[in-house]
Amino acid sequence: MKIVRSWREQKILLKRRFPFLSDDDFIIDSEDRNSMLDRLSKKLKKTRAELELLFAELQRY
Repeated sequence: MKIVRSWREQKILLKRRFPFLSDDDFIIDSEDRNSMLDRLSKKLKKTRAELELLFAELQRY
């Protein structure tokens, strides 16, 4: 996946789309992206594959 948006921009877009998300949901523990993705997966009720598609979609906006 080609990254065209910064992480900050992606967080803002996700928080606009899902207003119930907080900054705490995006904390990466010791550079462990998996723990953050697990939190988002539970909170958004999406699979990891669906989350990856969502992040890919954000790159196209």
